[in-house]
Amino acid sequence: MADTAAEVPTRRSRSKRALKDKNSSTNESANTITTKVSEFTPPISEQVIVKENLDTSTTVSQPKKGRAASKKQSTKQQQQQSPSSFEKELLEMQEKLQQLHLEKEKTEELLKAKDEALKLKDQELENRGKEQEKLQTELKKLQKLKEFKPTMNLPLPKDKEQDKKDKKKRPSAPYILWCKDQWNEIKKTNSEAEFKDISNMLGAKWKTVSAEEKKPYEEKYNAEKEAYMEVMAKEKRETEALKLLEEDQKQKMAMELLEQYMQFRQETEKETTKKNKKEKDPLKPKHPMSAYILFTNDRRAALVAENKSVVEVAKITGEEWKNMTEEQKRPYEEMAKKKKEQYVQEMEAYKQRKHEEAANLMKEEEEHMKLQKQEALQLLKKKEKTEILIKKTKQKKKQNKEDKNSDPNRPKRPPSSFLLFSKEARKALHEERPGINISTLNALISLKWKELSEEDRQMWNGKASEAMEVYKKELEEYNKTIATSTEE
Repeated sequence: MADTAAEVPTRRSRSKRALKDKNSSTNESANTITTKVSEFTPPISEQVIVKENLDTSTTVSQPKKGRAASKKQSTKQQQQQSPSSFEKELLEMQEKLQQLHLEKEKTEELLKAKDEALKLKDQELENRGKEQEKLQTELKKLQKLKEFKPTMNLPLPKDKEQDKKDKKKRPSAPYILWCKDQWNEIKKTNSEAEFKDISNMLGAKWKTVSAEEKKPYEEKYNAEKEAYMEVMAKEKRETEALKLLEEDQKQKMAMELLEQYMQFRQETEKETTKKNKKEKDPLKPKHPMSAYILFTNDRRAALVAENKSVVEVAKITGEEWKNMTEEQKRPYEEMAKKKKEQYVQEMEAYKQRKHEEAANLMKEEEEHMKLQKQEALQLLKKKEKTEILIKKTKQKKKQNKEDKNSDPNRPKRPPSSFLLFSKEARKALHEERPGINISTLNALISLKWKELSEEDRQMWNGKASEAMEVYKKELEEYNKTIATSTEE
């Protein structure tokens, strides 16, 4: 570009002016384009296109007039055409930019929503983790609490079947007693008769029996009934007493259990306790060894001296025992037999001892039950005494009230201010609202009493106080008359 610009002025002087004019026009067009570019701020690709156009316009290769004129016209046409197309492109680009901005905002909103959802999920997971930790700690505590064993002796549950067996039967009626006596006689005469037929025959015969024949059966029934009633009354009294005692014992046991449980809980919080295995009875005789085990015990020492392992010792002794003859096995079998006989004798003695201990325990329980019954009866007596005293006091209060109310000459206590007001208010309300309910009437009276002014209330209080003074005077006179009458 620089070489061509240097060669042009040497040929003609006119070409310099044309170049100057062209350069000035190109500069002006460039300036106008730059100002428009600064106003519209096109993208980088369009700026590059403009620069290329500028470069092409500045580079002039031919200095001739015709070419210069044609180029001037072409540049003018380009200048006229370029702004309209450029503006269109700019507008399109601006629309695209707006769309991109909107899409960006939407994506940002979606990302925010996703972030919030993720935060919520994280919080839920944290809460779940905390809850699981709490549950695990509670589980561990419950597992430890399962190991709680109270030291106190809990009462054994009553055997219902045994109670039914011990329960005395009701006495049978005179008709049934008579049937028992007559059954065999009728059965002999009517051997082929069934139960239903015999019962019908006995029923028909009982109707024909006289009162004198029925009398011994009735007397027997009455005697049995009296004895049964006495026993039942005694048992009922004992059961009531035992219930009282059980309630008292339950309360005491509950307190003791609570104390023991609290102590155990404190201990478990401090240190973890291991589960205790079931203790075996040390007095129980051990099971005797067999002939084979006796043989292995004899051979083990020699095989261990030869540095044999436990498995090898078991294999060798097993093979040797199989290969042994009956004569060789006999001494071990005799030893095992003697030990078994000894074990049987020891077991019998052990069982007998256990049976005696159980019998002693039963006796102790029976004695304990007797003591409990006595304590229960004492408690019942105390309860009955208190109930009798309460009844007597109530009866005395009733008698005193009756005595006071029985004398017609005794002056009656005057009504209070509210009662005096309610009498008059009731009359007025009945006149205003005939057929009114008692509950609504009382409610209206109480409302009116609350709405009364202080002056009106003082008036009613004055009336009540005047009536009270009159009542006191009359009571004094009445008491004096009673005192004089008693002295006479």
